[in-house]
Amino acid sequence: MTDTPATTASDDARPGGAGGTSTAAEIGPEWELLQDVRTPGLVRRFFTTWRHVSGLLLGGLVSSVRSRLRQDPRPEGLTFRLQRIAAALVRPFLDRKLRELPFPVQFRRRLEILGPTYIKLGQILSLREDLLPDDVTTELKNLLDRLPIVPFERYAERVARGLDRPIDAMFTWVDPRPLGSASIAQIHRARTLEGDDVILKVIKPGVRGTLKRDAVLLQTFGRFLQLFLSRYQPRRVIAEFVHYTLREVDLRREADNAETFAANFKDVPGVVFPKIYRKYSSETVLCMEFLDGFKPSDPRARELSASERDLLVDLGASAIIRMLYKDGFFHADLHPANLIVLPGPKCGFIDLGMVGRFDDELRRTMLYYFYCLVMGDAENAARYLASVAHPAPGSDPTGFRREVEEIARRWARASSFEQFSIAQLILESLGVAGHFRMYFPVELILMVKALVTFEGVGHMLKTDIDVAAVSRSHVNGIFLSQFNPLRIARESLRGAPEVVDALVKAPLLVTEGLRFLEKTTRQPPENPFAGMRGTMFAGFCLVAAAILAALGGPWPLWVALFALAFLIAVRRPQ
Repeated sequence: MTDTPATTASDDARPGGAGGTSTAAEIGPEWELLQDVRTPGLVRRFFTTWRHVSGLLLGGLVSSVRSRLRQDPRPEGLTFRLQRIAAALVRPFLDRKLRELPFPVQFRRRLEILGPTYIKLGQILSLREDLLPDDVTTELKNLLDRLPIVPFERYAERVARGLDRPIDAMFTWVDPRPLGSASIAQIHRARTLEGDDVILKVIKPGVRGTLKRDAVLLQTFGRFLQLFLSRYQPRRVIAEFVHYTLREVDLRREADNAETFAANFKDVPGVVFPKIYRKYSSETVLCMEFLDGFKPSDPRARELSASERDLLVDLGASAIIRMLYKDGFFHADLHPANLIVLPGPKCGFIDLGMVGRFDDELRRTMLYYFYCLVMGDAENAARYLASVAHPAPGSDPTGFRREVEEIARRWARASSFEQFSIAQLILESLGVAGHFRMYFPVELILMVKALVTFEGVGHMLKTDIDVAAVSRSHVNGIFLSQFNPLRIARESLRGAPEVVDALVKAPLLVTEGLRFLEKTTRQPPENPFAGMRGTMFAGFCLVAAAILAALGGPWPLWVALFALAFLIAVRRPQ
């Protein structure tokens, strides 16, 4: 049987969650031993993390001063002089291997030193080009993507413990060589007793406790960094990372995701998702179908006929656009290693641990936005994009909308669509959001990643692909389906319980309304001059009492007049 590691890239099939799948040979001998996992105490980990956070902040100061001196050997200003003095004072206390590096490189290296959780955080941050500077996100894409492997004996123990059965009672063969090892899980090929070729994905020892502990520390540091770096929204980004990462350590969620995708695409035989073997799966072990194919970057992809490549591009485009703008449930960790070319040809999707969701309102808004983009309607595209942004204090929504509109117009004016990239257009639009203090949900960034993957794979298979034209044909179909009478009726039925409740209560409400109206109409009309007589008499008593008091009249008399005026004023009219 042919071993095709490329077809098994799973969320953690590619180590660290980024880059291509790493086979055992690619991981290399230096990674072949993994020491027993010992989770350090929270306090110890806190001080270790704090040392690197403070080191990064101070290292950033030193790097900034050094960069400024290179640009201008004799800079002026009191602020810079103070910064230079502070940099000179802290420089001896910084790691000599790191302090001379540019800030983005320092950031990447410290994340690697802190370990798997922070490597994964850096990989998520590398996508946030709407929040972080380009040089930082570019450097974070170079994060370490090969991690130590768990020895096979320990791996087999994890499988048996996770499924509560001896491993030979479930599988006739498990490949001792891992197909990939990442921060969260490790995968091996296997064969079930029924003879099915499968992939076994197992959570590494100690990962769950490490992630939960680091999540507490990251959220604490996020609140601290928010005080100084609010423009980059560290608290929001870390909260998003914690949410997605903690979900990944429960492999039952990935199994649910795979089955949901398969159900959504049951009417599209050309799009394939791996079958899940529930009886061999648990919270820490996932057994799924082995898809025997090859990556789009494989030389075999170039041997396909032009019609086959056209079909694959069309299948991929329709699948991604359908996930995003019809189902609102999409693959959130797409890259070329997670797409497989299967015989047919068919398009296979793997690595389903991380998914994104659009609620109905956001899904419709993003559909209209994408539709306006491919149709060249810059003004409405800018309006729809601005409507989903979260304005921060001091934001400028109008300025942001104008800037996005100008970006869209610039792309629409392109004389040729050969260089037209919808994903790049959206990414550039999101990239200017930080300047206007407008922030987007992480789902939009994940959406862009899916579109980038589609465009990249499309160009691998067909160098002259017209991304706009391919997208337009599919998004038009989804857009028109919004006006399908059956769909509208189905959407209307969502409010049926409230409508039925209102109909049931309608007779009672009408009866009570009529009674109130009848009672009101039977009352005698109110005299518009009612109460005026008493008011005038009270005023007379008040004026008379004031005159008598001023002229020295008998005090019992003017006191009585004052009292009488008060009583008349507060007396409730009949």
